[in-house]
This record gives sequence, structure tokens and C-alpha cells, in this order.
Amino acid sequence: MAGGTEAFPDLGKHCQFSGCHQLDFLPFKCQACHKVFCVEHRSCKSHECPEPEHNSRKVIICEICSTSIEITGKEDQEKMILEKHEKSGNCDPRKKKKPTCPVKRCKETLTFSNRTICKTCRLEVCLKHRFPADHACKQASSSPTPAAAAGGSWNEKFLVAFGLRNGKDCGKSGRPSSSTTPFLKAY
Repeated sequence: MAGGTEAFPDLGKHCQFSGCHQLDFLPFKCQACHKVFCVEHRSCKSHECPEPEHNSRKVIICEICSTSIEITGKEDQEKMILEKHEKSGNCDPRKKKKPTCPVKRCKETLTFSNRTICKTCRLEVCLKHRFPADHACKQASSSPTPAAAAGGSWNEKFLVAFGLRNGKDCGKSGRPSSSTTPFLKAY
């Protein structure tokens, strides 16, 4: 089929998916079968490509050991690759256990984005229990923090230093006083 319109016959291409043949002015060429498709049928899966997508990569997760396995090619290879992985000896069910929040009765799995370390007791907990009061922080209730043991917390030290200033200039040393400061008039 020729693309375009009567005025511009070379503009665009028709989708080569059977039953579609939509005129597309920005067509996609499949890297595997080298046919032209519209945006709706551009993926190998959507146009039922007979050739495996040579640049495609897919990751499957082993249900036994939670190991990720990268595959390329058609989807029907998944079972075969998983069986090969299981027989290889690298599939260990003990690897599957993910760390969970240590707070009593919390079953939250600690993931990359759902974990934090308490600054007081150094315990790794989920985000729900990130505050010391939420996870019964041992060091906060039983012994003083290192900053408090060294003469008060940083907040207390700041307030003491701030009180000792007695209204002195706040970083204006070496600057001219406000009466000699030049100014600009806007017209």
C-alpha cells in the first residue's frame, strides 16, 4: 500500500498489521521483522512478531529463591530457563527470606525505599516506626545520647550561645553602618 495523501503521496506509511492498515505519519519499524507499524502495534508483542526481539531483555524472578534472571527472546523460554536455574544448584530457598521490621507484631518487609536507621539506637526499622517513640528506642529511654553526655544536646548549646550574644551584630563586622549605606533610586 502506498502512503500519504493525493497531495503528498510519500508522506507517512500504512501499518502492516493485518486488520489495521492505519496511515501513520510517524511510523515505527520493528527491529526484528523489519515491518512498519503504527504506535498501537509497534511492540513485538502487540503485532505478534514471528521473530524474537533481538534487543529485548526481560527479567524473571525465581519463586523459590527470589533471584532475578535476565532473559532475551521469546516468552515461551521462561519455563525452560527457570527449570535450568533450579537444576543448576544456584537456586537456594534460604536466600528468599527478606529482612522485616524488628518491631513487635510488625511484618513490614524492609526494602530499599522502606527502611531507615534510627539515629539514637542504630536499629534498622520500617518507615512506620522511624521515630524513637514508635519502636521503643532502648538508648533514648535508658541512657543519655552522646551529645547530652558531652554537656547537653546541640539544640541546648545553640540556645546558650544565642543568649550570650546580647543583641550584638549578627555577622555585620567589617561592614559600614546602615547610615552610610548607599542606596539606589528607581525612576
